[in-house]
Amino acid sequence: MVISLLTFLPLTLISAEPSAFSAGNLNNPNPYGLTSSEKALLENKKNLRKVVVKSNNQANEVDSLRERIDGLQTVLESLSRKTQDNKISLKKLHIKNSQESNSSNEYDKRLSEFSQINRDEIDKLKLIISELSNLINTINSEYVIRKEFNDLVKDVNRFKDLVSAELKGKTAQKKSNLNTKTTFEIAKEAQKFYDKKYYTKAIEAYKYLISKKYKPARAHYMIGEMNYKRKNYAEAIAYFKKSASLYSKASYMPSLMLHTAISMDKTGDKKNAKAFYNGVIKKYPDTQHAVEASKKLSILK
Repeated sequence: MVISLLTFLPLTLISAEPSAFSAGNLNNPNPYGLTSSEKALLENKKNLRKVVVKSNNQANEVDSLRERIDGLQTVLESLSRKTQDNKISLKKLHIKNSQESNSSNEYDKRLSEFSQINRDEIDKLKLIISELSNLINTINSEYVIRKEFNDLVKDVNRFKDLVSAELKGKTAQKKSNLNTKTTFEIAKEAQKFYDKKYYTKAIEAYKYLISKKYKPARAHYMIGEMNYKRKNYAEAIAYFKKSASLYSKASYMPSLMLHTAISMDKTGDKKNAKAFYNGVIKKYPDTQHAVEASKKLSILK
């Protein structure tokens, strides 16, 4: 089924956007073709997800702890009242005993009873103290530790810095001497940079052309090619995908598809690499690209 669909490549492939061109998708279990900002965002999402899960578990634990603390507080208040009542009773009994010398036995009996009650209450207090100690240990072991929180804050700040740097870079780009030239002149200059392998300058020029919407399909393809040559395969796939989605009938499509297949092969996406190799062979059978795709496919199998 996949091979039959590839007969209609690249138009069908691009319009449907199958999983083979899922570069830049942060919801993909194993995303690839991410920009630096997207990589930082993905890392932050993972850290946040861990903290959220842990926070939810802690919230449930805290609710349980609060119920237990409320119960212990009630017991403490009851013991406090009983202790106070015992003190008052003992005081009254002592006064009464001093007034009635014949009631000494009754006083000793009542004193013994109160002493036993107090011992029982002390035992209860010890139990409560033990319970509270366990609660404190649970809180200390379950709550998000300060290091985890600080690490998360650092990740967020790192992402902010990264985005800020990119925004500053775009601002600086707008202020560059590219603004003094026509898009046609910049396109010629970008091609010259590419031919001389001055890729950094060429990429800057092509990104400027993209911002001006001047032949964006070709500009994305060229940036993809330079990332491919630099072996930045994941980023190359992302730019190839965008280029193909903008214009699927371009003259460079055989090269785009072949280099996409090789990039997927290099990044470990063997299944989709096979699909693209077969697509090149079916769509462009009489080209050097098809010959290269056949060689790569035979090795891959």
